[in-house]
Amino acid sequence: MYKSTLHRMLLFITLTFVATGAWADLPDFTQLVQQNAPAVVNVQATHNGDSSAQDNDVDPQDVPEIFRRFFGPGGPGGPGGHPRIDGTRISLGSGFIISGDGYVLTNNHVVEGADQVVVRLSDRRELDAKVIGTDPQSDIALLKVKATGLPTVTLGDSSKLKPGQWVVAIGSPFDFDHTVTHGIISYVGRGFGSADQQYVPFIQTDVPINRGNSGGPLFNLDGQVVGINSQIYSNTGSSVGISFAIPINVAMNTVEQLKTTGHVERGMLGVQIQNVNRAMAQTLGLPSTGGALVAQITPGSGADKAGVQVQDVILAFNGHAIDQSSDLPPLVGNTKPGTKAEVKLFRDGKTLTVPVVVGELPQSKGELASLGGGEAKSANSLGIVVDDLNADQRKQLGLKDQGVVITDIKGAAARRTPLQPGDVVLMVGRKPVKSAVEFNNSVKNVKSGDSVMLLVRRDDATQFVAVTVPKVKDKG
Repeated sequence: MYKSTLHRMLLFITLTFVATGAWADLPDFTQLVQQNAPAVVNVQATHNGDSSAQDNDVDPQDVPEIFRRFFGPGGPGGPGGHPRIDGTRISLGSGFIISGDGYVLTNNHVVEGADQVVVRLSDRRELDAKVIGTDPQSDIALLKVKATGLPTVTLGDSSKLKPGQWVVAIGSPFDFDHTVTHGIISYVGRGFGSADQQYVPFIQTDVPINRGNSGGPLFNLDGQVVGINSQIYSNTGSSVGISFAIPINVAMNTVEQLKTTGHVERGMLGVQIQNVNRAMAQTLGLPSTGGALVAQITPGSGADKAGVQVQDVILAFNGHAIDQSSDLPPLVGNTKPGTKAEVKLFRDGKTLTVPVVVGELPQSKGELASLGGGEAKSANSLGIVVDDLNADQRKQLGLKDQGVVITDIKGAAARRTPLQPGDVVLMVGRKPVKSAVEFNNSVKNVKSGDSVMLLVRRDDATQFVAVTVPKVKDKG
């Protein structure tokens, strides 16, 4: 009875679609695929036994619920991803031809550290490819093969994309060449907020893409490339309906700079920022949790010269609202160094706008080793035990006389924060602290139940952490 009723319902739905012509409203991708598939290629990267790329050989089951870069069989995290007996390893990805004289675009992580790169065309020809240039920050790699008269894609304008639009991906998932999948744009301008690719405003889609699609094109319904498939969000390494593409406008800006100068020039404001949570907003008097909280300022940078201060909240950059901290890096990074920009700030209950000259982001950054904790000297109402920094620690961090190191966390409220032993506290509120005694004195006058902002350094990252002074019943 149940099956009979279900069959009648399905038949009714089908007849309704046919009668109303609803099927005609669905897009037909056949012409798009026929025109563009010949310009989509398979990219094979070989890593010899001494290649450092082997250090990235990670089983996806060991990395829960993260943004994943994805390869084909034989690549890091893919089936057979371990080095062969002869010490070599092959990772597979996708790419597409952007000029008839042999320029191919793919992801940097597909070819990074490779000793040999081979591009397989749609006519099954395999050509050695030269890596013209790479940019890890945008995850773009420009390749060149010796050939002419090659089929090419048509490039679109990613700035015109809107959520809900149809998009099509063509690539080589699991080494199945010219696999076509489709979906819609879920979000435009998605930022990850991490140091990895923080300057890319990603296109989020629900297009099914998997390992091996990486570096392949994302098309709009006009058959134009609007993005480069780059990452997926998954706890298995396979598609769960959340994928990310690099906007083609960002990619082509990178390509032009790689061709002309060999590197990519990006703007820099000179601030280290973080999101504003509810406790921080209440402490700062901010009406909402939007904006980017300034946790550190680079001496001599544009922000420093403009008078931006630690604990300011950046609300807008050149008229673009900053809803969360990850919105700011793409805007600044895509601004040409030397450009005058306006930054809208929230400070001490007031909103102000300051002019800033955007600087240039350095090509590389140094790293600091982790700090170890010392003997505990004192505790306080926060339940955070701190100690003075020794001379070696100050030298390592580049601090003259500021900062104390956390050696233990005893309070229940403090344990619920990201704080951990080894973190260095630089400020309590807006007041720098130089010793454990100063730290304890700075927090002892905070009322029970109120929150206090701590500026904390961990390795080379600095951010604010809001800690609530526990009530008597909450003390742990």
